[in-house]
Amino acid sequence: MERYRVVDTPLGPITYLLVKKRVKNLNLHIRRDGTVVLSIPTHCPLEQADHLIAQKGGWIMDVRARMADRTVPLLPGPDREECLRLLEDAVGRVYPLVEGLGVARPLLKLRKMRSQWGNCHWSQGYITLNVALARCPEGLRDYVALHELVHFLHHDHGPGFYARMDTLMPDWRRRRQELKKYSGALETAG
Repeated sequence: MERYRVVDTPLGPITYLLVKKRVKNLNLHIRRDGTVVLSIPTHCPLEQADHLIAQKGGWIMDVRARMADRTVPLLPGPDREECLRLLEDAVGRVYPLVEGLGVARPLLKLRKMRSQWGNCHWSQGYITLNVALARCPEGLRDYVALHELVHFLHHDHGPGFYARMDTLMPDWRRRRQELKKYSGALETAG
Protein backbone atom coordinates (compact mmCIF):
# COMPACT_ATOMS: atom_id res chain seq x y z
CA MET A 1 0.00 0.00 0.00
CA GLU A 2 1.28 3.46 -0.93
CA ARG A 3 -0.27 6.82 -0.17
CA TYR A 4 0.75 10.38 0.50
CA ARG A 5 0.37 11.85 3.97
CA VAL A 6 0.96 15.32 5.39
CA VAL A 7 2.46 15.98 8.81
CA ASP A 8 2.46 19.42 10.43
CA THR A 9 5.85 20.20 11.99
CA PRO A 10 7.20 23.34 13.69
CA LEU A 11 9.09 24.00 10.43
CA GLY A 12 5.97 23.68 8.29
CA PRO A 13 3.99 20.83 6.74
CA ILE A 14 5.88 17.88 5.25
CA THR A 15 4.24 15.68 2.64
CA TYR A 16 5.62 12.18 2.43
CA LEU A 17 4.95 8.95 0.59
CA LEU A 18 4.01 6.20 3.04
CA VAL A 19 4.78 2.68 1.84
CA LYS A 20 3.51 -0.26 3.88
CA LYS A 21 5.36 -3.45 3.03
CA ARG A 22 7.10 -6.46 4.49
CA VAL A 23 10.00 -4.75 6.26
CA LYS A 24 11.16 -5.02 9.86
CA ASN A 25 12.03 -1.38 10.49
CA LEU A 26 10.90 2.09 9.53
CA ASN A 27 13.07 3.20 6.58
CA LEU A 28 13.19 6.89 5.73
CA HIS A 29 14.89 8.29 2.62
CA ILE A 30 14.68 11.26 0.30
CA ARG A 31 14.68 10.74 -3.46
CA ARG A 32 16.72 12.90 -5.81
CA ASP A 33 13.58 14.85 -6.70
CA GLY A 34 13.06 15.71 -3.00
CA THR A 35 10.21 13.26 -2.36
CA VAL A 36 10.26 11.97 1.22
CA VAL A 37 9.57 8.22 1.34
CA LEU A 38 8.90 6.25 4.52
CA SER A 39 8.61 2.46 4.33
CA ILE A 40 6.99 0.84 7.36
CA PRO A 41 6.01 -2.69 8.39
CA THR A 42 2.43 -3.60 7.50
CA HIS A 43 1.41 -3.74 11.18
CA CYS A 44 2.92 -0.34 12.09
CA PRO A 45 0.39 2.31 13.23
CA LEU A 46 0.11 5.41 11.07
CA GLU A 47 0.65 7.60 14.12
CA GLN A 48 4.12 6.08 14.57
CA ALA A 49 4.97 6.89 10.95
CA ASP A 50 3.74 10.48 11.31
CA HIS A 51 5.67 10.84 14.56
CA LEU A 52 8.92 9.80 12.88
CA ILE A 53 8.39 12.35 10.09
CA ALA A 54 7.72 15.08 12.68
CA GLN A 55 10.75 14.00 14.68
CA LYS A 56 13.00 14.07 11.58
CA GLY A 57 11.48 17.29 10.18
CA GLY A 58 14.63 19.36 10.69
CA TRP A 59 16.79 16.74 9.02
CA ILE A 60 14.35 16.46 6.09
CA MET A 61 14.33 20.23 5.56
CA ASP A 62 18.15 20.36 5.75
CA VAL A 63 18.59 17.58 3.19
CA ARG A 64 16.11 19.17 0.81
CA ALA A 65 17.86 22.55 1.14
CA ARG A 66 21.26 20.98 0.43
CA MET A 67 19.78 19.19 -2.58
CA ALA A 68 18.38 22.45 -3.92
CA ASP A 69 21.76 24.16 -3.48
CA ARG A 70 23.50 21.42 -5.44
CA THR A 71 21.23 21.36 -8.46
CA VAL A 72 21.92 23.45 -11.52
CA PRO A 73 19.72 24.45 -14.43
CA LEU A 74 19.63 21.87 -17.19
CA LEU A 75 20.40 22.58 -20.80
CA PRO A 76 17.36 22.14 -23.05
CA GLY A 77 16.75 18.57 -24.10
CA PRO A 78 17.89 18.03 -27.69
CA ASP A 79 16.01 15.84 -30.14
CA ARG A 80 17.21 12.25 -30.56
CA GLU A 81 19.36 13.02 -33.61
CA GLU A 82 21.18 15.86 -31.83
CA CYS A 83 21.47 13.74 -28.69
CA LEU A 84 23.17 10.99 -30.68
CA ARG A 85 25.55 13.51 -32.26
CA LEU A 86 26.50 15.03 -28.88
CA LEU A 87 27.15 11.66 -27.27
CA GLU A 88 29.02 10.27 -30.29
CA ASP A 89 31.19 13.40 -30.16
CA ALA A 90 31.93 12.72 -26.47
CA VAL A 91 32.98 9.15 -27.23
CA GLY A 92 35.05 10.42 -30.15
CA ARG A 93 36.89 12.92 -27.96
CA VAL A 94 37.92 10.39 -25.30
CA TYR A 95 38.28 7.22 -27.38
CA PRO A 96 41.89 8.06 -28.41
CA LEU A 97 42.81 7.78 -24.72
CA VAL A 98 41.98 4.05 -24.68
CA GLU A 99 42.54 3.14 -28.33
CA GLY A 100 46.26 2.50 -27.82
CA LEU A 101 45.44 0.25 -24.86
CA GLY A 102 43.71 -2.29 -27.09
CA VAL A 103 40.11 -1.12 -26.76
CA ALA A 104 38.19 -1.52 -30.02
CA ARG A 105 35.80 1.35 -30.71
CA PRO A 106 32.47 0.17 -29.29
CA LEU A 107 29.03 0.59 -30.72
CA LEU A 108 27.12 3.40 -28.98
CA LYS A 109 23.52 2.89 -27.94
CA LEU A 110 21.25 5.48 -26.35
CA ARG A 111 18.57 4.86 -23.79
CA LYS A 112 16.44 6.71 -21.28
CA MET A 113 17.57 5.57 -17.81
CA ARG A 114 16.46 6.85 -14.41
CA SER A 115 19.34 5.76 -12.23
CA GLN A 116 22.56 5.77 -14.24
CA TRP A 117 24.36 7.88 -16.79
CA GLY A 118 25.75 4.98 -18.77
CA ASN A 119 26.79 1.36 -18.74
CA CYS A 120 29.26 -0.86 -20.52
CA HIS A 121 28.52 -4.18 -22.16
CA TRP A 122 32.16 -5.11 -22.68
CA SER A 123 31.45 -8.71 -23.67
CA GLN A 124 29.07 -7.56 -26.43
CA GLY A 125 31.25 -4.64 -27.53
CA TYR A 126 28.94 -1.71 -26.88
CA ILE A 127 28.25 1.04 -24.38
CA THR A 128 24.91 2.61 -23.55
CA LEU A 129 24.69 6.28 -22.62
CA ASN A 130 21.68 7.92 -21.06
CA VAL A 131 19.97 10.41 -23.36
CA ALA A 132 19.78 12.77 -20.36
CA LEU A 133 23.57 13.08 -20.53
CA ALA A 134 23.11 15.25 -23.63
CA ARG A 135 21.60 17.88 -21.32
CA CYS A 136 24.88 18.14 -19.38
CA PRO A 137 28.00 20.14 -20.26
CA GLU A 138 30.57 18.67 -22.65
CA GLY A 139 33.18 17.90 -19.98
CA LEU A 140 30.70 15.78 -18.06
CA ARG A 141 29.66 13.90 -21.19
CA ASP A 142 33.34 13.19 -21.81
CA TYR A 143 33.79 11.90 -18.26
CA VAL A 144 30.89 9.43 -18.53
CA ALA A 145 32.02 8.26 -21.97
CA LEU A 146 35.55 7.62 -20.70
CA HIS A 147 34.23 5.90 -17.58
CA GLU A 148 32.35 3.42 -19.76
CA LEU A 149 35.29 2.93 -22.14
CA VAL A 150 37.64 2.15 -19.24
CA HIS A 151 35.30 -0.70 -18.32
CA PHE A 152 36.58 -2.49 -21.43
CA LEU A 153 39.93 -2.63 -19.59
CA HIS A 154 38.61 -3.10 -16.04
CA HIS A 155 35.16 -4.67 -15.83
CA ASP A 156 34.51 -3.62 -12.23
CA HIS A 157 35.17 -0.58 -10.05
CA GLY A 158 38.29 -2.04 -8.45
CA PRO A 159 41.60 -0.28 -7.78
CA GLY A 160 42.79 -0.89 -11.36
CA PHE A 161 39.76 0.91 -12.77
CA TYR A 162 40.32 4.00 -10.62
CA ALA A 163 44.07 4.00 -11.25
CA ARG A 164 43.40 3.98 -15.01
CA MET A 165 40.87 6.83 -14.66
CA ASP A 166 43.45 8.80 -12.66
CA THR A 167 45.96 8.35 -15.47
CA LEU A 168 43.63 9.13 -18.36
CA MET A 169 41.53 11.91 -16.81
CA PRO A 170 43.20 13.27 -13.66
CA ASP A 171 40.23 15.51 -12.80
CA TRP A 172 37.58 12.79 -13.16
CA ARG A 173 36.62 12.99 -9.44
CA ARG A 174 35.82 16.69 -9.79
CA ARG A 175 33.75 15.95 -12.88
CA ARG A 176 31.91 13.12 -11.13
CA GLN A 177 31.08 15.47 -8.26
CA GLU A 178 29.84 18.13 -10.67
CA LEU A 179 27.71 15.54 -12.49
CA LYS A 180 25.76 14.97 -9.27
CA LYS A 181 24.37 18.48 -9.68
CA TYR A 182 22.61 17.32 -12.83
CA SER A 183 20.70 14.47 -11.20
CA GLY A 184 17.46 16.28 -12.12
CA ALA A 185 18.08 15.19 -15.71
CA LEU A 186 17.87 11.59 -14.57
CA GLU A 187 14.54 12.20 -12.89
CA THR A 188 13.07 13.51 -16.14
CA ALA A 189 14.69 10.90 -18.39
CA GLY A 190 12.17 8.11 -18.01
